[in-house]
Amino acid sequence: MSKSKRLTDLSTKVDIEKLYPIEEALTLAKEMATTKFDETVEVHVRLGIDSKKGDQQVRGTVVLPNTFGKAKRVAAFVPESREQEAKDAGADVIYNEETLAKLKKTGKIDFDIAVSVPEFMRTLAPLARMLGTKGLMPSPKNETIAQDLAKTIGELKKGKIAFKNDDTANIHQAIGKASTDSDKLIANFEAFIEELRKSKPESSKGIFLKSVTLCTTMGPSMKLELK
Repeated sequence: MSKSKRLTDLSTKVDIEKLYPIEEALTLAKEMATTKFDETVEVHVRLGIDSKKGDQQVRGTVVLPNTFGKAKRVAAFVPESREQEAKDAGADVIYNEETLAKLKKTGKIDFDIAVSVPEFMRTLAPLARMLGTKGLMPSPKNETIAQDLAKTIGELKKGKIAFKNDDTANIHQAIGKASTDSDKLIANFEAFIEELRKSKPESSKGIFLKSVTLCTTMGPSMKLELK
């Protein structure tokens, strides 16, 4: 597919051979975010892994210092005895044994993230297919099954995100909006990269972060210089 005239014109402002410091890249990205909506600032990382090998899969979570976009609604699936704890932790929706049956019947989902405590997972099993197809089933892999509801829900409300590589050994992560202050975007970027570095599989040899690029939703990409 050919580039639009707008993107072609913007691409002339980017030096494809240059490795941009994050500060310079963000300044340029903001200048090129000329659409009518608030574009998302995206980071794309090419990893030095073999994505076909199970022991080289990269996944992790990070609490971004600065939240952005619409606040996510968190649902807590807990026994009745822990409802108040979930409410105090900040859960937007709470399901117990009784209300779980209603959710299964209606199929109406009005939340973005689901958390649960280990002892409730067996009760939640009948909804595994419904929640799983939408990527909402609580899982130890994304740290949404936990005993400490206050910590788990609190981090999710503050902007905790999960990341993992795709089949082409790349990771794609949003770090903010074009309207977000550069200092906040830099803090989010640094927090993400730091956590990503920690997630390098032991079996992965050589350079782990092969290349990192930054762009906005409708803008050209720039290669970044990593410190």
